[in-house]
Amino acid sequence: MTSTSVPTDVPAEPGPAPTRPMPLPSPRGPVGEALLRLLTGTGTDAGPLRAAVEAAVAAPPASWLEDDDVQHALLCLYELHYRGLAGVDDAWEWDVDLLRVRTTLEGLVEAELRTRVPVPDCTDRSRTGVAARLFRLTEEDDSPSLSRWVARRATEEQVRELLVQKSVYQLKEADPHTWAVPRLGGRAKAALVEIQADEYGGGDPERMHHALFARAMRGLGLDDTYGRYVDHVPAATLASSNVMSLLGLHRRLRGATVGHLAAFEMTSSLPNRLYGNGLRRLGHDDEATTWYFDEHVAADAVHEQIAARDLAGNLAEEEPALVDDVLWGAAVCLAVEGWAGARTIARWEAGESSLRLPL
Repeated sequence: MTSTSVPTDVPAEPGPAPTRPMPLPSPRGPVGEALLRLLTGTGTDAGPLRAAVEAAVAAPPASWLEDDDVQHALLCLYELHYRGLAGVDDAWEWDVDLLRVRTTLEGLVEAELRTRVPVPDCTDRSRTGVAARLFRLTEEDDSPSLSRWVARRATEEQVRELLVQKSVYQLKEADPHTWAVPRLGGRAKAALVEIQADEYGGGDPERMHHALFARAMRGLGLDDTYGRYVDHVPAATLASSNVMSLLGLHRRLRGATVGHLAAFEMTSSLPNRLYGNGLRRLGHDDEATTWYFDEHVAADAVHEQIAARDLAGNLAEEEPALVDDVLWGAAVCLAVEGWAGARTIARWEAGESSLRLPL
């Protein structure tokens, strides 16, 4: 196990709350409105939803990744495959009309990603060559550092906003990448399972990383209910989570999922150290609050090696045709996370909230 030791002075708490569906997010446009009417039974057929999607396609925004309506709709559609939506029948998960709509929306997002994020070059496509290229790719990433801002400059309110932004994904941490487990084999599968086992606490529900993040939220006076703050975050934050689901739910994109996870793990250890330092700078030195971030400093320093060499490198060796997908998935991770982080920093530098709705 790579997990750090359990803090000894953390007060005892009740066990993890039962798994509950996500509260129904408020729509952000005509596509979301039509989707929620259908899911909640106030709409009688999928015709209005199809019409809303067709209208969106006919008048495209500057970026689908920053379009509130489309990203909200995708989040709701994806959530049917996770914990579900409150008051929505689970039978909708495999509804043919919804799958067609999701396919259309996914096509718009993937096409934009393909345009904006090129496949990184890689001359040595061996196991070690691909791993080395991933390390170089992450080292060369020049996106604005959200973690350095938090460590040095963030206010108490900005740190609370940070946890709200992260909660959309972090409260189901690892789940999107786990979709790849049955789609891999051999050494790559074993490496992925090793990483994910740590993410899920090695069998201890109290140590599951999403449970540690929920504890950090409570330490800052936030509500740790799953999906509680979806309405508060901008489209860029929804897109960050949605892209993971897009890659994870498609077998044809399993290489990209592996690359995304590799980059995610390889850029986690230092930022989490800085996030923890920022919390302590603001007086949050309670181990219960910083445990999540401190855990990732140690765990992800090991995970980055496993992800690059044993997961991505072995997949490149076992399925050479997926090398470009692995590299592209890593580049997508860096780009999407970078865009979301840059937006947050820009709002803070302007003296504004990074959220759509105030806390």
